[in-house]
Amino acid sequence: MAPLLNGYTNGASRHLPEDPSIFEARFSDIPTQIDIPVTGLDAEEAVEVNLEELLDDSTELCQLLEQEGVGKHYWMVIALAYAKQAKVDHAIEILSKGLGTLNRGNPKEKLGPLSLTCWLYLWKSREAPRVVPDGQPGGETKLKDYYLQAATGSLNEASRINPAFPPLFLARGVLYLLRASLQPPSKATAPGAPDISDRLETLRQSIKCFEDALRVSSGRNMMAIMGRARAYFSLGKYAEALEGYQDVLTKVPHFQDPDPRIGVGCCLWQLGHKDEAREAWERALELNPDSKIANILLGLSYIHDSSHYATTDPAFGPIYKKAMTVYTQKAFKLDKELPLTCATFGSYFMMRKSWATVDSLARKAIELTDVNAVASDGWYLLARKEHYQDRPDLSRASDYYQKADLARGGGDKGYLPARFGLVQIQILQRDYDGAKFRLEKIIQQSKSIEAMMILGALYAEDVFRSQASGIKEDKSAEVKKATTLLEAVRLAWKDPQKKLTPDSSVLVYLARLYETEQPDKALQCLQQVEQMAINDMPDKEPPDGADADEAWRAKLREQLSPQLLNNIGCLQYHAEKYDQARESFQTALSACVKAGEKDEGIDTDALVTTISYNLARTYEAAGQLDEAKQVYEGLLARHDDYTDARTRLAYIALRQNPQEDGPKAIQALYETDSGNLEVRSLFGWFLSKSKRRAANIAEDQEQRHYKHTLQHYDKHDRYSLTGMGNLYLTTAREMRRDTDQDKDKRRKTYEKAVEFYDKALQLDPRNAYAAQGIAIALVEDKKDLTSAVQLFSKIRDTVKDPSVYINLGHVFAELKQYSRSIESYEAALTHNRGSDPQILACLGRVWLLKGKLDKSPSAMKTSLSYSQRALAIAPSQIHFQFNIAFVQIQLAQLLYTLPETQRTLEDVIKASEGLEEAIDSFGEIAQSKNPPYPRHDIEQRANMGRNTMRRQLERAIQSQREYEEKNAAKLAEARELREAEIRRREEERRKVAEQQEEEKRKIREERDKMAQQSRELAEKRLEEEKRREEAEYTTDSDGERVKRSKKKKAAAKRKKRGEENSGSETEVGDDAAAEGGTKKSRRKKKAKSTEPNSAIDDSEGEGGGAAPKGKKKRKRLATRKGGGKEAAFKSQELVVDSDDSDDAPAQPTSTTQTNGADTVMRDADDEDDDEEEEEDIGVSKPQPPSRTRNARRIQEDDDDDDDDDDDEPEDGQELSAKTTAEQDAEDESGGVKASSFADNPHGDPVDESVGAAGDAGATEKGGPDDQL
Repeated sequence: MAPLLNGYTNGASRHLPEDPSIFEARFSDIPTQIDIPVTGLDAEEAVEVNLEELLDDSTELCQLLEQEGVGKHYWMVIALAYAKQAKVDHAIEILSKGLGTLNRGNPKEKLGPLSLTCWLYLWKSREAPRVVPDGQPGGETKLKDYYLQAATGSLNEASRINPAFPPLFLARGVLYLLRASLQPPSKATAPGAPDISDRLETLRQSIKCFEDALRVSSGRNMMAIMGRARAYFSLGKYAEALEGYQDVLTKVPHFQDPDPRIGVGCCLWQLGHKDEAREAWERALELNPDSKIANILLGLSYIHDSSHYATTDPAFGPIYKKAMTVYTQKAFKLDKELPLTCATFGSYFMMRKSWATVDSLARKAIELTDVNAVASDGWYLLARKEHYQDRPDLSRASDYYQKADLARGGGDKGYLPARFGLVQIQILQRDYDGAKFRLEKIIQQSKSIEAMMILGALYAEDVFRSQASGIKEDKSAEVKKATTLLEAVRLAWKDPQKKLTPDSSVLVYLARLYETEQPDKALQCLQQVEQMAINDMPDKEPPDGADADEAWRAKLREQLSPQLLNNIGCLQYHAEKYDQARESFQTALSACVKAGEKDEGIDTDALVTTISYNLARTYEAAGQLDEAKQVYEGLLARHDDYTDARTRLAYIALRQNPQEDGPKAIQALYETDSGNLEVRSLFGWFLSKSKRRAANIAEDQEQRHYKHTLQHYDKHDRYSLTGMGNLYLTTAREMRRDTDQDKDKRRKTYEKAVEFYDKALQLDPRNAYAAQGIAIALVEDKKDLTSAVQLFSKIRDTVKDPSVYINLGHVFAELKQYSRSIESYEAALTHNRGSDPQILACLGRVWLLKGKLDKSPSAMKTSLSYSQRALAIAPSQIHFQFNIAFVQIQLAQLLYTLPETQRTLEDVIKASEGLEEAIDSFGEIAQSKNPPYPRHDIEQRANMGRNTMRRQLERAIQSQREYEEKNAAKLAEARELREAEIRRREEERRKVAEQQEEEKRKIREERDKMAQQSRELAEKRLEEEKRREEAEYTTDSDGERVKRSKKKKAAAKRKKRGEENSGSETEVGDDAAAEGGTKKSRRKKKAKSTEPNSAIDDSEGEGGGAAPKGKKKRKRLATRKGGGKEAAFKSQELVVDSDDSDDAPAQPTSTTQTNGADTVMRDADDEDDDEEEEEDIGVSKPQPPSRTRNARRIQEDDDDDDDDDDDEPEDGQELSAKTTAEQDAEDESGGVKASSFADNPHGDPVDESVGAAGDAGATEKGGPDDQL
């Protein structure tokens, strides 16, 4: 629906009314003075009362009116005069006294004063405070409700006199509207449940009253229409309200007090048409520049526009300044008591922290408004004032926030900012559960980004507090909720329509939540924080060039927080990005130096120490041990009691010199600080690598060390517990299992190991090494491979250690999942940089098992390759040499058993060579000091290879050679056949291609020939047209070309063939036939004569009998030459009926062709058609003249002409070589070429007998050359 303002859509017209007198202001009908008649004086005398200068004390005036007993009109006019001067209390007092004097008269006289009194009470209600002002006693202040009750009393009294009094309907509707404004908004109800609140019912009653007012006024009461629209607006029916305001403007375009354009704008705003609403308010302001409502509404619209920009955005300032200085300030100057203006200005002074001004304005907004939303804004301002003061009163702030929420309905319909403020108060009061409950309600209703941010932060803080306290509590649900909420906030930043500014605290929370489970995402969050900090720097424009860009970025990073850079470096270190981690730590050290230079009061020593240690660990992990030693030594120079640095130096010494300096450094460290658990852990690890295995675990030096640590230092030391579990696990693995007693003892040892692992896991559920020990025990003791796979898979996601992948490879190999086992071993080998011989040996073993299962020689070759690589790394290990020999034996056995089709001669020969190497290797291994298996068994394997397998391979080589020779011959023969077949097919394809090419060539030639014929035909036609034009036009005496003039041709007479002929056939031109209109054109036809003496010259007529006399209809068939061929078209044969009279005998027709060929009838030219020809034929007796038409010649197409040209003429037939143009020229010249009229215009006429000399039956246009 297009809103109408002043007869224009949305008030688009900016032209003021031409006649301002159309608009009448309030009280414009009140006179400036009034004459009160006085009794006892002359009839014409009266007391004159000046209504513009009324006294504050109306007692004397009221006494005068009472004494004189004036009518109600005088009382009402004087009361309105007081009301005009805003002295409403005096006006009410005057009306009350007037009603007292009117009690003695007709009660209906009181209806007008009572109605006016009701309106004045309603006026006072709008100006009265809503609540008791702060600091004033409640009994002395008259509130809005007091005046509404007084208005109700006046209205009820008037209704008792006459309930149908028309002004009462409108007054009652306004009364209900004002009463509804004091009632709280209806709270949210269940879906589908009816709303039965008091406010809703009151508004419905007001609508009914306004409709009654319209009914009695026949729809002309504009105030009733506007009142009904206002009620609809209060009910939230903005479309119906908009329709009402538009109806007023349509009927009364210049209606201004109250201005319906204000209502139109409010409805459009609520319907989402912000721009149209602003246009309506601007139109209202144009009509009335002093409209305080239009000014404040326009100011609010611009404040709404500014809310789409951040306060730091350059676009924010101009819009907000215009809203406050141009509109809001003007509205405040027009009326400092306007509640909406007070609430708007209160927000401005809130930002300036003018608490006293804020308090005053907020209380005005609360006390004077009759709109619940404005009262809510006032309570919200008071709450924020109490909240943000230096010494906040949280209890009062919470109370004000609740009142602001309830003023808008509370619950789901409440005021969101007020509820958000309540959440902040609860957080300050450490009521976290209540805050989370309230925030979840807010998010369900509004999806507020701020609410999601705070709720996510609350859940994250719960997780961090639990981690810091060490309490074992499952916080996975809180972690999930926090990450979901904060990620939603992070995603909302990417929406350009929301124009949100990213908050680094959200990213920091996410980084801490992701740190343990998803360190890669944590690193991304911190890097985004880094980029945001760089973007906020003033000098962030990079220089040109890639190198300059990197240097510029490194320089900017030095201005960042050292803590941020250190955290980024730690995450990069755990992600094994050592180069990036080193760069981050170095930049963090530079940032510490710059931070200390900016603020000397900052203690950067602790930061520098921590970052330096992390840098040294990065050097160490990257293999740069010398650089790491240098950093550690620098730390010890600054802090000689830094145990962690000394521990790392001892470990580096052990790695660089494991025989002399390393053990000494470890021993010295242990003696210096044996009470440090980290030092004791390192010493236990050293013992596990360097000790000699003891037969009894109680005598093991490592076991004694761990036991001493648990008994005297920390019984909950997780490293010692895990180490004890490893010791018992290793011991159980090596125990004998021959008897049941041995098996039971071995089982108990495994259970002891599991106990230590379980204790370690209870203290640290994320101890992957203890979990791995339990998985190994399950595999070795219980053979529970499935559970072990699940445990190892979880451990693999937590610990990036080669041992986890090795154990997974072992388990998959036991499950015969060789492909997955190979993948696990390969992953472990990657972590060890491909230099661990044990992993290579494991890969050789699993490839061997896969080859035996799949009977794949290639898999066994791969196994042999891995075994050879392991021996190359550790050549002193005799069991690696045994592995190679064993694989060679297995490969030889496999190739011997395979059929000839699955092996090659080369493979068998290489297997034979490998067998010889294996025999030699077994001999050497059997003679070694510590063979991996008994010497007897090894020698037996060598003898089996020497005696049995050698002969088997020899036979296999011979049979494979014979098979391959035969197969090669067959393959050669098949190859020749295949090649011959290919050649044959290629030859066939070549022939087909040549044939197709020949057909294409012929088609091209035919097309070229046809195109050439078409061109020749076009040229021929062009030449004919040219000759025709030359024959039709000539040059006159002035040298200009003009059309030749035509003369009538002399009619050629036919010779009489005999007097006995009673008639003859005469050919008449087309024009003659056209003039007659009733004559039919005729054509000559061969026919036999009916007369005795008629002679037929045509050879075709020989042998014909005599025809009976009488009327006979004759037909003549005219065809072209070449009558031997069938005509191509029906038009080539023309049958002409003869309409001779009954008495006329048939006229014989003679031709010049003695062979009986038909005569071709030529078309007459257009010029000949315009001439009339007549021919006199001699007859033996009188007969009516007969007329005939020249038969037209049928011109066939070019194809038929070509066919006709190929026909040979019959005997006596002549073929004319003349073209159509030449024939037409001859026709025009009378049929004689030698003497044409064009060539001899002044010559004598040619004798007509010449024209018919060659043919007695020819037409007058025919010449000797026309016969065919």
